[in-house]
Amino acid sequence: MTHQDELKQLVGKEAVKYVENNTVVGLGTGSTVKFMVDALGDRVKNEGLSIVGVPTSERTRKQANLLGIPTKGVDEVDHIDLTIDGADQIDKNFQGIKGGGGAHLWEKIVAINSDKNMWIVDESKMADELGSFPLPLEVIPYGSRQLFKRLKEKGYNPEFRVQDGQRVKTDSDNDIIDLHLHQIENPHSLAVDLDQMTGIVEHGLFLNIVNTVIVGREDGPEVLKAR
Repeated sequence: MTHQDELKQLVGKEAVKYVENNTVVGLGTGSTVKFMVDALGDRVKNEGLSIVGVPTSERTRKQANLLGIPTKGVDEVDHIDLTIDGADQIDKNFQGIKGGGGAHLWEKIVAINSDKNMWIVDESKMADELGSFPLPLEVIPYGSRQLFKRLKEKGYNPEFRVQDGQRVKTDSDNDIIDLHLHQIENPHSLAVDLDQMTGIVEHGLFLNIVNTVIVGREDGPEVLKAR
């Protein structure tokens, strides 16, 4: 295990302390969340913790079920008490970029339907401003090349996400375009612009969503109240 993995495991174990019995818990996606779900499975097995998980990806659902955590889809529950997820970058105002794992559409659907949201990250994900991490877009395949041209004309430096020579597909069978912006001075105005572009299903800007951030630091987990 790398040192960064140790920090991820640290915040994953810290996060599950906030999960209460008989609650519905949104389960995020990504390398940090994987440690969290492992720790949550330990609580279910060893403490008899009773929860229902709402996973934000197929891979999280499979992991949770293997660990004995019952799961339901977002439309099968009437509320979500707490969602715990990772983030690819968080700025000083607690705005975030997510979607490095390609799950930001499902993640945002679960997040906006949750009473509270918690992000767990290692300290490398904290930044003064957003943009050095590419901003993911989930896009409809039909017309995606025309959309790509419009994004390029706007100076957003788009790039289709490709793996082994094939476009990466989301769990909803859509494509991903990453915007290499380097610096996002006004994430809210950018979000409005992207929301208005036909063909974009969802972008990876998560604004005014998170309540608590747990950061894995050298001297232990730091809990930050975002709002």
